[in-house]
Amino acid sequence: MKIRLAMLASGRGTNVANFIEYFKIHELIEVALVISDQPEAEVLKRAAKTAIPHLLIRREQWKDTELVLGIFRQNAIDYIILAGFLSKIPAYLLAEYPERVFNIHPALLPRFGGKGMYGLNVHKAVLINGENQSGITIHLVNEEYDEGHVVFQAQCTVEPNETPESLAAKVQQLEYQHYPRVVEQLVLHQAL
Repeated sequence: MKIRLAMLASGRGTNVANFIEYFKIHELIEVALVISDQPEAEVLKRAAKTAIPHLLIRREQWKDTELVLGIFRQNAIDYIILAGFLSKIPAYLLAEYPERVFNIHPALLPRFGGKGMYGLNVHKAVLINGENQSGITIHLVNEEYDEGHVVFQAQCTVEPNETPESLAAKVQQLEYQHYPRVVEQLVLHQAL
């Protein structure tokens, strides 16, 4: 039986699409469920074009422990992968999946992390602070925003004429290149 991933996203879902493609014919791991907290999220439309179950759990519904745990248990989820998911993961879900909830952040943590630091907000902060490097951080999720144990980082150069949008495009390429591969390695290592 394959290791089953639940992908959580609040927006466009490009990382989710990348994971679906990466694990499409994988022998040991599969994307088994896609969840969004936003009814209009494009990620739900992307998932609808696949055979992968997808659903909406509205922000207020995450307080319902039985509902949420029931969904994850019914779908036999082994790992939770955040991909632009803006809601905070509740403590009961972290307790159910210890060391098995991963997130990616579009900067080199611990800098430029925390509440409100997502999307272009992060890239604007990097540029305002005159950084010459940015990148991605893949980390375990804990009860604080962007403070979980870092498992991987990759860097890119911030050019003198960089805009938040051009930096976002560079960082997103790092996400596509590394996130599924790093999750694959971590999951397979833990399965041994």
